[in-house]
Amino acid sequence: MNAGLRSARTARGWSQERLVREIEQYARRHVTDVASTASLRVYVSEWENGKRTISDRYAAILRQLLGVTNAELRGGPLAAAPSMADGYDELLSRIDSASSVSESMVKVFNDQTELLRTQDRQLGASGLIDQMTGHLSRLEDALNFAVLPSARRPVALALAGASTLAAWQAIDSGAVERAWRHYELAKRAAHDAEAPMYLAHAMGEQAYVLCEAGRPSLGLDLVRDAQRTLGRGGSPRLRAWLHAAEAELCAHAGMPDDCRRALDAAAASIPHGPEDRDPDMLSIFLNGAHLARWRGNVLGLLGDDEAVTSLYGALGVVDPTFVRAQAGLHTDLAQAHLVRAEYDDANTHLRQARLLASRTGSVRQRRRVDLLSARL
Repeated sequence: MNAGLRSARTARGWSQERLVREIEQYARRHVTDVASTASLRVYVSEWENGKRTISDRYAAILRQLLGVTNAELRGGPLAAAPSMADGYDELLSRIDSASSVSESMVKVFNDQTELLRTQDRQLGASGLIDQMTGHLSRLEDALNFAVLPSARRPVALALAGASTLAAWQAIDSGAVERAWRHYELAKRAAHDAEAPMYLAHAMGEQAYVLCEAGRPSLGLDLVRDAQRTLGRGGSPRLRAWLHAAEAELCAHAGMPDDCRRALDAAAASIPHGPEDRDPDMLSIFLNGAHLARWRGNVLGLLGDDEAVTSLYGALGVVDPTFVRAQAGLHTDLAQAHLVRAEYDDANTHLRQARLLASRTGSVRQRRRVDLLSARL
């Protein structure tokens, strides 16, 4: 039995018939040939029952549709790290190649991360798995064979940023173990780069894995450790982001007073004005409007009536290119309306959230939608 394919399919709430339709739609969009509908139905059943091996051609399609790695798709063990090439000549060749990575090459790495971040924000993470896997592999190779600190630091910084993005994409795709491994890689790279901001951010995001696994208190400890790691340094937006993350974890942990104090600290830290991109931490998008949405989400978790007002204010100014964020905002509004027993309003926002989550292939948001729908 291929548990990997079955697990990835069911995580999206897709039936085998839905997967067949998605394969056919993918083929039409990319002008490629696939088997007939009847044959695809047989293939999917036999792939999942272990009666047929997934060919490389279909595996490439399925990875894009389901947002999984090749190992996860085939249900096998995680791929082993590539072994070092035999022979000193080959080793020295790799070292020489890594040492020659220039500033322009590091810029290429960072530009590729930025492109993947933009695609993820607008289209979702599921279709980017191959590109992100290859991108991380190239960065890891460059770092593994770089010897001197002057060569290692810029590559390590690029790897820390890319790994944190890859981890969040994995969370969104429902691949939590892969997300955890990416966060560990990001933290190691941040240590190597001597970059406490990147380390604190990776720790703060990793706390969400613990929270969604049912350990919000442990996640809260990790966020607070991230704040200590950052200390008095770091950008104001990152400090505000960490306070807001602390508030959300406090809400999940049942600590309303600590939650409200953290929200106040976030509001006191955020710079004024509409600018949302942190120039010192490119993965942070946060301004007053974003924080209002976050505050609404957190207050909704506490059952506070103020949540609805904050969330509608955020809905009026949300960037339309942040598709996944819109899905989350509609889900937050549905939750806030449910607390107030306003079921028609909740249902309206759940329908919109479900549509947007399907558009981006977000397993994480779809789970939230399903959980809230069960309360209607």
